[in-house]
Amino acid sequence: MKLPPAKTSDFLKNPPADIAVALVFGPDEGLVRERADMLVRAVLGGTGDDPFRLALLNGDAIKSDPARLSDEATAISLMGGRRAIRVRDCGDVIAKTVEYLLGQPTGDSLTILEAGSLEAKSALRKLCENDARAVAIACYADGPRELAETMRESFGRHRVSIDKDAADFLVAHLGGDRMVTRQELEKLCLYAGEGGRLTLADVAASIDNTSALALDDIVYDAFDGRIGPLSTGLDRLLREGEMPVTILRAALRHAQRLHLVGTETARGKPLDVAIQGLRPPIFFKLADRFRGQFRRFPIHRAQRATSLLLAAERDCKRTGYPDETICRQALLNIVRLGNLRD
Repeated sequence: MKLPPAKTSDFLKNPPADIAVALVFGPDEGLVRERADMLVRAVLGGTGDDPFRLALLNGDAIKSDPARLSDEATAISLMGGRRAIRVRDCGDVIAKTVEYLLGQPTGDSLTILEAGSLEAKSALRKLCENDARAVAIACYADGPRELAETMRESFGRHRVSIDKDAADFLVAHLGGDRMVTRQELEKLCLYAGEGGRLTLADVAASIDNTSALALDDIVYDAFDGRIGPLSTGLDRLLREGEMPVTILRAALRHAQRLHLVGTETARGKPLDVAIQGLRPPIFFKLADRFRGQFRRFPIHRAQRATSLLLAAERDCKRTGYPDETICRQALLNIVRLGNLRD
């Protein structure tokens, strides 16, 4: 079955005994790994590293020896307790093996399959979404709500407080990969110290040394209409593993901010005052470029850009076309939109 987002947290904490297979998949590799870790700990208890109850495999091993998956799933722990079989780097090549497994009694074990992006027509994904003894858990890049929750959790463990504008800045610049996000948050906690406080200056100085501002460069190049730097920077980010959906969401937030400034100025507010009121604030190095883009994207064109980017993100999740192609085409459409003279 397809696990609804609202039920994901409860399932990860307490996977039901009648579920034999859990497929954790999606473009956010850090989140895939984190959720698989949670399932292992939920099954085994404690740190989740009991060697008598945990089997570690990969997709290639199952492809070369399909019977091994069933052997591990039906084995009984010598010390008692539920077993976990964790399989990394899965794909459609093991779909038939998993289908066979779901047709057999597997006792009290849970097989956890980790996979990257799987299209809607993927055989493995369709199998786990439609079988009553399996679940499919999609892992997409964190949105603002998920990122805010991750921040509260990380800062709460260290009793670190953060100014609102600094928190807003983090929401705008993190979230593409859960593992990277946690690393950045832990770095900030170390900087602040136990019980410390983070300001916007602290956060901006830290993020300035990450790929987050490289993502800003891509977005600003698209809205500036700079095709050469856009193409080069986009190739580099994708090669480094940035998720296309993350890039699209960053561009969408930017279009929405241009639309908001357009709305405020239409009501009579001076441009600089409207820009200064944005939260999170515009990074000071990019302020002049934002003003120039406001002239290229008046309110009606910013609305068109917003609609275009929303459609591109939806296509990434539903059409099965390559995410990178959809992302690249959407950003080129932003360039063309800004060049219109209407």
